[in-house]
Amino acid sequence: MGMATFIAKRALILTLTLMFSVYMTVVIANFGGYVDKLLRDQITFDVTTALSRDPNFAKLSQEERQKLIEQRIEAKIRAAGLDKPFLERSLIQFTQALTLNLGRAAFLRSSSGSKAIADIIMERLPRTVLLFTLGTIMAAGIGIFLGLVQARKALSKFDRIMIVLEIFTYVQPAWFYGILFILIFAFYLRIFPSGGMVSIPAPTEPVAYFLDVLYHLALPLITWIFASFGYWAYTTRNIVLQTMEEDFVTAARAKGLPERIILWRYVLRPSSPPIITGVAFAIVFSWTGAIITETVFNWPGIGLLFWEAIAALDAPVIIGLTVILAYLIVLTVLALDIIYGILDPRLRVMR
Repeated sequence: MGMATFIAKRALILTLTLMFSVYMTVVIANFGGYVDKLLRDQITFDVTTALSRDPNFAKLSQEERQKLIEQRIEAKIRAAGLDKPFLERSLIQFTQALTLNLGRAAFLRSSSGSKAIADIIMERLPRTVLLFTLGTIMAAGIGIFLGLVQARKALSKFDRIMIVLEIFTYVQPAWFYGILFILIFAFYLRIFPSGGMVSIPAPTEPVAYFLDVLYHLALPLITWIFASFGYWAYTTRNIVLQTMEEDFVTAARAKGLPERIILWRYVLRPSSPPIITGVAFAIVFSWTGAIITETVFNWPGIGLLFWEAIAALDAPVIIGLTVILAYLIVLTVLALDIIYGILDPRLRVMR
């Protein structure tokens, strides 16, 4: 199979997967019509509240008031597309989501007051990238380095101690360590703030504001690295040790090559694909934040936005966040397939 055919085949499969997942997200996010009912109730409440504040409305008769309320509600329902059958509305929402026309939130707003979902997400995304993407890259770097060291010193005292530490850090979720670290470093030692992204009131001078963000970033960043590095170290150690048992590594040792050269030249290259895949997906998923961890630290990122959208049953925001994540995953898988197809032509035959 040629490279172009291989890429086209993989792109077609991933595109169909993306379309299916996006449509299922649209359908599931509606909660069987429950969200539609909430939207209708919200429209009724908004219209009634707005008219009750209008002095001219109070001068109308009861019949005229009721008629005006019904007209306004009906107009709002038509504007929101709630008068169309669900299948038609779901296909419209599917097309909009697939073209990244994310629309407007039902209830949530950005800090500037915008209800555009793109504005809400783009306001939160840099904060999540700052914390979780940076933390994931640092945790992966530290963990991979430690895993390589452990593989070279397998079953040594250092290796055994590190295995216990890695398992201990990985079995507990990051939010558990977040609560623990807040109690120790924020409340008892008072070294770091307990949460938030900036102080209240926030510094107005740019350099002071930047330093204040770093100060608030430190504890959640340390927590995320501490909770994540063990996975990367333990995984890298086991992958490298498994590769070291291959025949070509034994042959290299029989030639009398130094262990350092064997590790870097004969072990790391065949060991790198699963590690690279893990890091790539971890970085992509880090852009979605972590709902509980961001809530614990009150970090206003994508994870906290997910929680706020779920709590408010804001289906458009949930759909928007899920669609963006689906696009990121599909593009990452396609990029990895292309890279692996170039590095190892056997994959083009197998797929």
